[in-house]
Amino acid sequence: MQGTTYLNTRNLHLGPVGPIITVMTLGRPIEFDPEKALDAAVEVFWCKGYEATSMSDLLTAMNLSKSSLYQSFGGKRLLFTRCLARYQERFTLELSRGLNDAKSGRHFIESVFQAVADTAERPEGEKGCLVGNSASELGQRDTVFAKPVAQGLRGLGKVFKAALTRAQTEGDVSPHADLNAVASYLVTSMTGLRTLIKAGLDKRAARSMVPLILKAVE
Repeated sequence: MQGTTYLNTRNLHLGPVGPIITVMTLGRPIEFDPEKALDAAVEVFWCKGYEATSMSDLLTAMNLSKSSLYQSFGGKRLLFTRCLARYQERFTLELSRGLNDAKSGRHFIESVFQAVADTAERPEGEKGCLVGNSASELGQRDTVFAKPVAQGLRGLGKVFKAALTRAQTEGDVSPHADLNAVASYLVTSMTGLRTLIKAGLDKRAARSMVPLILKAVE
């Protein structure tokens, strides 16, 4: 029995693989890894969207009591903003590492879009992109969510801009190209492609779009 929270206090200490939070309750103290709990919440929101995700869904996935969730994450709205930030941070970091390891800037951009196209008709493709999904679902109607969504899209744009700058230096992009405009186009193409795949676009059609998108990277 997890008990009822009676103090708005928590003790953060390092466990063997990261920080552990101890939440004080009327019963025994509850310890959990906030990083794992947050990752579990990201997965729920990513699969179901904000509105369709219930507190019950989150409590089950995060293995927390309602009082512990509110005490540690501040409720559903604040938890969602943290999930958006975490998703964007990890996605951008993964892309940045991929760019560093790529044989060229243009090849990086091509490989990213090919990888997305290959998610068509697969479970990961059905999830879409959490940032793109949230932009479609919530738009600008809630400023609390609009900011992290915009930050996520800007983060993707910065990675594409870095790849285009490299490609330009390598001679694969025209020296006269407007890199900001092309980066914005790639962000739009990425979110659009992932949305279409989420809606059921087949793999053959998804792959056929990649060469058309890459015409902008010349």
